[in-house]
Amino acid sequence: MKIGLISPLWKKLPPEKYGGTELVVYDLACALTEKGHEVSVFASGDSNLPCKLIPVVEKNLYEMLGQFKWDFYDYDILQTEKVGKMNNEFDILHNHNGFIPLTITPLIKTPMLTTIHSSLPPEPAVLREAFKDRFYISISNAQRELAPELNWIATVYHGIDVKKYPFSGEKGEYLVFLGTFSPHKGPDIAIEISKKSGIPIILAGEIRKEFEEFYREKILSQQDGRQIKVFGELTFQEKAELLKNALALIFPVRWKEAFGLVMIESMACGTPVIAFRKGSTQEVVEHGITGFLVGSVDEACEALKKIEKIDRNLCRKTVQQKFSRDTMAESYLKIYKMLEEDR
Repeated sequence: MKIGLISPLWKKLPPEKYGGTELVVYDLACALTEKGHEVSVFASGDSNLPCKLIPVVEKNLYEMLGQFKWDFYDYDILQTEKVGKMNNEFDILHNHNGFIPLTITPLIKTPMLTTIHSSLPPEPAVLREAFKDRFYISISNAQRELAPELNWIATVYHGIDVKKYPFSGEKGEYLVFLGTFSPHKGPDIAIEISKKSGIPIILAGEIRKEFEEFYREKILSQQDGRQIKVFGELTFQEKAELLKNALALIFPVRWKEAFGLVMIESMACGTPVIAFRKGSTQEVVEHGITGFLVGSVDEACEALKKIEKIDRNLCRKTVQQKFSRDTMAESYLKIYKMLEEDR
């Protein structure tokens, strides 16, 4: 098949550090290419792909604009125009960049599929209503609750290139939190779990401007260099090593997480997950098998007392079977073919 993937322009592919959606698009492009399909990706010009790159901007927007901003839609409009002009070159278009590309669907013949990556309801509501009949993929069944009016045609879990993640069958001696330092991700809760359990924790992630006060007051102020260590964004290799050598990943989200890529990254390294029972966590973590689902700090501390019972080999095997990029690509291909046949 001739497949056009529409990527966010915020980070290059693959992302050097933070960039969950971009990593998923990259892995999907790689897996589809490996299966012999003709793949093109509309992305930033500094991306490095094994397939055809259709550059929309010279560099990723994060470097161009200097910081995270929501008002970068002008560039998405440029991308959408390019997609529209080239649509006849593809059998299917797969959009990973929100609602703007959907504006051209009535004007083109090539079917467009959209994966929603956000853990927040697509905003504003007027757009959800206007585009509710398009073809949508959820990344978890729980995600559909955020916008039940959309035409969800399937759920496809994210997948990763498992072989890139180093494995350790030995339990570590510290906890780890990886994610944006924002209230909804719960890094302050992770610190509380560390203090109450007495197990050291390493926290690392992106520091966004809108959450700087929270980061300074709730996270950085708690760092002591022994029990609690705090770092900024890590490279892929640094992240993988940190996960591999940890006792457990703490995933204490306050919101209904749409997926949570770091959970399967942790499991791929053999490290079990202790996650708050919200959103997709109940679909990703098998309670008592690949980690524990909890509802409070106290429950998390109790779960840590049983964490050694988790088989780290089974954690990795679960990702290989259920959350690999090959599995993800096969699921999407079935949907692509269905839409192509119905056009």
